[in-house]
Amino acid sequence: MRIGEFFVGLGNDFAALSPWGAMAWGLLFFTSIYVVFCGGNWLLTQSILPALGLGKRIDPRPLRDGQLRDELRLSAVSLLVFGVGAVLPWAFLRWGWASLAQDPGALQIAVEVVVLLVWNDIHFYANHRLLHTKALRRFHQQHHRSLVTTPFATYSFHPLEAALLGNVILLPMLLHDFSFAALLSLPVCSLLLNNLGHSNYDYAPGVGPNHWLAASRRHHLHHACYHGNYGFLFNFMDGWFGTRLPDDASRAQLEEFRARAAAR
Repeated sequence: MRIGEFFVGLGNDFAALSPWGAMAWGLLFFTSIYVVFCGGNWLLTQSILPALGLGKRIDPRPLRDGQLRDELRLSAVSLLVFGVGAVLPWAFLRWGWASLAQDPGALQIAVEVVVLLVWNDIHFYANHRLLHTKALRRFHQQHHRSLVTTPFATYSFHPLEAALLGNVILLPMLLHDFSFAALLSLPVCSLLLNNLGHSNYDYAPGVGPNHWLAASRRHHLHHACYHGNYGFLFNFMDGWFGTRLPDDASRAQLEEFRARAAAR
């Protein structure tokens, strides 16, 4: 069986589930990728890469007391929101509001993946700016309690924020009959790249600030400074709307910490 045929069958099986089955499927899917990516990135950045002398930690400040416990607790709630939310794309398929491509070629899938990644950045930027408004910032504060980020902060959201970010797939499904492979790639790539941004680790110190591997540097600045750098993987929208932070925006904070640490 070709890989394309496998995903077509998987998508049809998903559409044939009951509502409870769709929610259980979604919960299992999101929990699995969270455990693999967040746990794997934690091991990579805490043990493997430092031992190999590759890359470096960005923010040297310690985690706050109980931070990992809080991140895991909020992430569990977000996973529940995402799992339950899987019933919405399922309902779109069952009600005939959306359909799945039944014979997608490799080129079609590749183009759809790129389109969804760009849409994900636009959707993320818009919702992220919304969450920083006076009306909604109290909900986003839960995520920003991770001043120094970890991979487990990736899904550390208030349920409202999880619901806002988790609806990214709905509008595209109404506009185009995507392959199920491309639809599944969106949460996988989104989590993988968001995990990169929250890792507090500079994987490639030699690349420029606009490189995709510098996403962790850019998002570190967002958590350190709170306002600015609202983008996801790309930074074109921060450039367009004047919200790009200087590359040294957190320098004063980090130098102050290092000075206090050296004086002890």
